[in-house]
Amino acid sequence: MRNFISYKKSIEILNNIELNKRATQKVFITNAIGKVVAKDIIAFENSPSFPTSAMDGYAIKYEDLENDFIEIIDKNPAGFVVESQVSIGKCIKTFTGSLMPKGSDTLIPIENVEVVNNKIKIIKKVPFSFAVRQIGENYKENEVLIKKGTVIGFAEVGVLASLNISQVEVIVNPTIAVASTGSEVLDLGETQTNDSQIRSSNHLTLEALFKSNKADVLQMGIVKDDIDSITNMFEIALSKADIVVTTGGVSVGDYDFVQDVIKDRLKAEVLFHGVTIKPGMHILVAIKEKKIIVALPGFAYSSTVCAILYVLPLIFRFRDSNEKLPIVKAKITQDYPMKMKKTIFTACNVHYVNGQYQIDFEGKKEGTSAILTNMLGNPALLIQDEDSEDLKTGDLVDILLLNQLK
Repeated sequence: MRNFISYKKSIEILNNIELNKRATQKVFITNAIGKVVAKDIIAFENSPSFPTSAMDGYAIKYEDLENDFIEIIDKNPAGFVVESQVSIGKCIKTFTGSLMPKGSDTLIPIENVEVVNNKIKIIKKVPFSFAVRQIGENYKENEVLIKKGTVIGFAEVGVLASLNISQVEVIVNPTIAVASTGSEVLDLGETQTNDSQIRSSNHLTLEALFKSNKADVLQMGIVKDDIDSITNMFEIALSKADIVVTTGGVSVGDYDFVQDVIKDRLKAEVLFHGVTIKPGMHILVAIKEKKIIVALPGFAYSSTVCAILYVLPLIFRFRDSNEKLPIVKAKITQDYPMKMKKTIFTACNVHYVNGQYQIDFEGKKEGTSAILTNMLGNPALLIQDEDSEDLKTGDLVDILLLNQLK
């Protein structure tokens, strides 16, 4: 008799799995997009290093704002260091990005002056230090600019480039081997020979899910229901991947061989097999020589939900990132019963209305855990804890936003 554990307990076990030390590599900064910074990025200088003009205009002394006219003594284009200095009654025409000339403390924009006989007349005053980028405005020396664990995006690339960093050290993404099992399962392009055969989507759905969340995927395809084939698949996958994810073969049927191979052939350490969740109660998680095996049920909706709940958190941990499953509060717009004493994940529609998420079930089909189409549209998963009560219209509930995982 198998002992089922709670969802909360299963996640606790998952989070306590000791992972192998993460490998790092140096990559060119634009090739690092979506990857995770392996160590803090620290500024080695001030930016800007000197006071700099933020506009086109005239560098002056602030006290000269009271004078009728100020003489233009030089021009100061970006990329040059002007030798002339600003003094009372003297100004220098200065352009965006130029160093502020010595002696100046304020920039008066071009549109705020009239030029008369090589002199400017100020027609609109500005505050002290106007349009002057001060030393360290962007960042200061020794400031931590990008923290370890940050996922690199366009802004991080820009900051790295401003620091003259062309290559950055990042965490190597985990490799996940994916396989679907079942003699009744057909791959893309295979011809159906009898009515009992079904088209598999699981291995491709999971490949897309894992790649979207920045894992590398080793696609093992479809494996027939015999012990030798399944064993061979596992041996190859475990030699090349950090995590092996399978679908099918973990229930209580005569041909559910995946669990037998994991337990008897591989002699893997089973952390749990059976969780009081819906869908996916027969999920199995095991360890073999520090490699993680996640064996999911065969139904498409069930395997996808369980992959989100159990595999994505492992990807986040392998990447040493600060990513988490996007769980938020939402208002439910109809009564909804608690149907069984399990933690239940139900597909729903989510909308953002007047600053708040709202959910409904319009168009969502009820039936088995095979209805993958329930994840189309603008979907979320309603989370009902096993100790939850019936939900009433207007209640605040927990939902997992599926579109943020794409």
